[in-house]
Amino acid sequence: MKPLKQQKIAVLYGGTSAEREVSLNSGRAVLQALKNQGFDVHGVDPQQVGLEQLKVQGFERVFNILHGRGGEDGTVQGVLEFLGIPYTGCGVLASSLTMDKMRTKMLWKGFGLPVAEMEVVNKADFAAFDATKIVEKLGLPLMVKPSLEGSSVGLTKVKRLEALQSAVELAFQYDETVLVEAWLAGDEYSVPVLDGEVLPSIRIVPKGEFYDYDAKYISDDTQYFCPSGLSEAREQELKQLVKQAYESTGCRGWSRVDVMTDSEGRFNLVEINTAPGMTSHSLFPMAAKARGYDFEQLVVKILELSV
Repeated sequence: MKPLKQQKIAVLYGGTSAEREVSLNSGRAVLQALKNQGFDVHGVDPQQVGLEQLKVQGFERVFNILHGRGGEDGTVQGVLEFLGIPYTGCGVLASSLTMDKMRTKMLWKGFGLPVAEMEVVNKADFAAFDATKIVEKLGLPLMVKPSLEGSSVGLTKVKRLEALQSAVELAFQYDETVLVEAWLAGDEYSVPVLDGEVLPSIRIVPKGEFYDYDAKYISDDTQYFCPSGLSEAREQELKQLVKQAYESTGCRGWSRVDVMTDSEGRFNLVEINTAPGMTSHSLFPMAAKARGYDFEQLVVKILELSV
């Protein structure tokens, strides 16, 4: 096979999901980094160009930085497998599984890994929805989220029983399945994994009540701490948990695992992102920098891990 710098490489970005704008920003940064490093790289937006054109136009490898449905859920991965084009990130199964928060958490529970207690609400059964019963079981406040969205799209913190139904209805605008989870009142951490190595954890301190879309991509008031301030023993405990979460779902290449502590300081797994953001506000580059990678080195490393 030709050396990477002699291959024609597509950066897949944009797409049609609710995370399109974030993906465009990530893609532009990745494109520039690879161009700076001397790669023959071109941006391809699946909203405008059919993926079958990748083969027609002679692309030999793909850096996939599509976020959300259609790009992070196994769909694009399956097309690229069929076309025989190597690509960055997780394969079909891990991508599909981790996009589904409900099934990911059920798998983690099966492995004995800690997750917040939750109730699953399906749109088809919403007529029988009993907010009182859920609050009696899980308490207040609660976190309501669509099962198949990322970037905190459709999330609501529910503080009152009367607000739970409308929060679920909002989440139904994005998915047929909604998770209602017990509130995790402790700190939030994001922990990248690169080529099987768990990178330094990042502690996230949003200005608001939780790390929502605005805090992730717009606000300059969100604080990030890397190193996170954990003791060495706690950092190792977190790394071990993240490694188990990553390996149990079959991830490869690069992914980011989000973790929160409860009111007693116990770590709980939240979700895995298999195509993490690479914007100016993104966390993966921050942890990689603490490990010794600058942004361009990180992008090249991810490309080198493509299969």
